[in-house]
Amino acid sequence: MPKLKSKVMLEFLNQRRTIRKYTDKSIDAELMNRLLEVACRASNTGNMQAYSIVVTTDAEIKQQLAPAHFNQPMTTQAPAVLTFCADFNRFTKWCEQREADAGYNNFQSFIASAIDALLVAQTFAIAAESEGLGICYLGTTTYNAGEIVDILQLPKLVVPIIVITVGYPAEMPELTDRLPLEAVVHNDVYKDFTVENIDRLYAEKENSEFYKNFVAENNKQTLAQVFTDVRYTRKNNEFFSEKFIEVLKKQGFF
Repeated sequence: MPKLKSKVMLEFLNQRRTIRKYTDKSIDAELMNRLLEVACRASNTGNMQAYSIVVTTDAEIKQQLAPAHFNQPMTTQAPAVLTFCADFNRFTKWCEQREADAGYNNFQSFIASAIDALLVAQTFAIAAESEGLGICYLGTTTYNAGEIVDILQLPKLVVPIIVITVGYPAEMPELTDRLPLEAVVHNDVYKDFTVENIDRLYAEKENSEFYKNFVAENNKQTLAQVFTDVRYTRKNNEFFSEKFIEVLKKQGFF
């Protein structure tokens, strides 16, 4: 592999941020194709490339997609909305046309293709950012996967996994915080967290003015309660889990 100037690359990656507002400038088709070609060099299971990317630039289709993403403004404002899908439809058809017994209508195959889709999505994101574009991941994708399936006319064995909006930034927000490295990196084996560990690792986040205001605005006592009671509730998690499992069944992975 060619060696890049590591210091420059690491600094670039360390400064990445989510962009939710874009200028009116469109993305040149040639640039988009180059980014997609780079993205498709990402690692994948067995070199099957069990993923598909739906690039949506049509304003009407973006408008249709918006409710599936809780009408977040960037869904319609971004010049391009990319839906990365787990896809064993294409590979299965190839196998069947070559008299091979395709056994990919199962959960293991879904997991493999979902991983492939996420790898190509992150590679696209880095490539896009290196060209001065901004991106935003839409975590709502699996919440309303069934609606996205219908809008994008996805066949059996194709399921949307993650959506990225992309365009030229109209903002440059502050970098968001991250937990200390020791919170997420374990050497050799997983080392579980003590009460003292948790207190120490979350101290900076909990003591920041931003999150203190966040807690107050939501009328909660702790930051954790904002996550459990407001943002990602048990009720919603269970509802969207059942909904997504139904999509996997409908699309043939269960």
